[in-house]
Amino acid sequence: MPTALVSHPAGRLASLVAALVLAGCASSAGIAPHTSPLDPVRAGLPAAVEATPLHLATDWWRSFDDPTLDALVDRALADHPDLQTAQARLERAGAAVAGARAAEGPQVNGAADATRQRYSEHGLLPPPLAGSTHDSGTVQATASWELDFFGRQRAELQSALGGERAARAELEAARLLLASRVAAVYVELARLLDQRTVAERSLAQREETLALIGDRVRAGLDTNVELRQGEGALPETRQQIEALDERIALARHALAALTVQPPDALATLSPALASLPEGTLPRSLPSDLLARRADITAARWRVEAAGQDVQAAKAEFYPSVNLVAFAGLSSIGLGRLLEAGSAQAGFGPALRLPIFDSGRLRANLSGKAADVDAAVASYNGALLSALRDVADQLAGQRSIARQQDEQRGAQEAAESAYQLAVQRYRAGLGTYLVVLSAESNVLAQRRLGVDLKARALDNQVQLVRALGGGYVASDASALTLAPLQP
Repeated sequence: MPTALVSHPAGRLASLVAALVLAGCASSAGIAPHTSPLDPVRAGLPAAVEATPLHLATDWWRSFDDPTLDALVDRALADHPDLQTAQARLERAGAAVAGARAAEGPQVNGAADATRQRYSEHGLLPPPLAGSTHDSGTVQATASWELDFFGRQRAELQSALGGERAARAELEAARLLLASRVAAVYVELARLLDQRTVAERSLAQREETLALIGDRVRAGLDTNVELRQGEGALPETRQQIEALDERIALARHALAALTVQPPDALATLSPALASLPEGTLPRSLPSDLLARRADITAARWRVEAAGQDVQAAKAEFYPSVNLVAFAGLSSIGLGRLLEAGSAQAGFGPALRLPIFDSGRLRANLSGKAADVDAAVASYNGALLSALRDVADQLAGQRSIARQQDEQRGAQEAAESAYQLAVQRYRAGLGTYLVVLSAESNVLAQRRLGVDLKARALDNQVQLVRALGGGYVASDASALTLAPLQP
């Protein structure tokens, strides 16, 4: 509907009444989101637990007391492209907030133009202008201010704020994920290096055994069968060492990529599992889990922002009222432009309302409602994934601790059995097959011990990640665990 500039108060009142009556021509009835957020308690998060609340530092990786790991994580957090991308999204969201705030205030524009024009002999202008050519000019300032009677601008600002808060939470989630990936690869590299140490120890052990077999063959106590068996064990162990060297190189390359360095920059990096302490974390689910997960907080803010978009779309069904004013100079003939008689000014309200738009506003509202459904579904999925993630890590923590207890006992027994088998073989009371069997058990337990130590450390990293890595939302409203109301 074209802008109507009404100067008389009675006319303004009549126009406003007419607008309110006609607003019923375009209706938003029957359009609303359908998806409901999950209740965290019903989804499996206890309302309260007896365990002491968990307090994690945001630089949680420093608890490993490893300066090399600290430097790697710090470098990754400073330079990684994923964080730069997330930071750019946050800056874009901040710009959207600034734009929404600007829309709430008055807008002032200036314009100046000069035109040389031939006026029609048969137009509205009488002689002597008719049929003549003259210069004309205008210098004018125009001001407008939309009055937010129905809350559209307010809803758009709240939507932009929600998007900015979500982007900030997503940046923190990206930081946590990157730090946990660096720590996990670092632990994996330490595991592979320890496995290589076990393999080298096994190679030395088998070389000693081969020398013993050679002595026994020369003494006529063993045959070439035992000698060939001992010789065949050496290439097998060397092949295992080569395979471990390949995996070690790949782990170093992965760690270099995470820390934005050339592939060979960490070729000499050699962490040890023994230098990484196993921390103690709670064995139960913290009641404030959702407040400690940046991705959950971001998903909540996405729902809030989508809900505000729905409110803004509904407000477009109602009239919009603008206060418009202009002041400037206009004349035919540039020489008279700056004279007092060239001044012009005006002020008045302008009202617009939708009467018939072929369903455009309803289609827009339907799309915004679908966005809310999608955001709520995403929130529900993130909540379920977070609950499962923490439950999995807690279950793994308990299982790994029990496995380590059993493995230590099994390794002590295997080491003792191997020593007895070697002593009996030296004394001619046992066969080499018994030594091989005992040695295989020892090697298996040594490898398992290294793997369980690495799994315990990796579980520690993953549990810290699952619990939010010390993240706490800055806005108190984001910490509420009650069901959302989009």
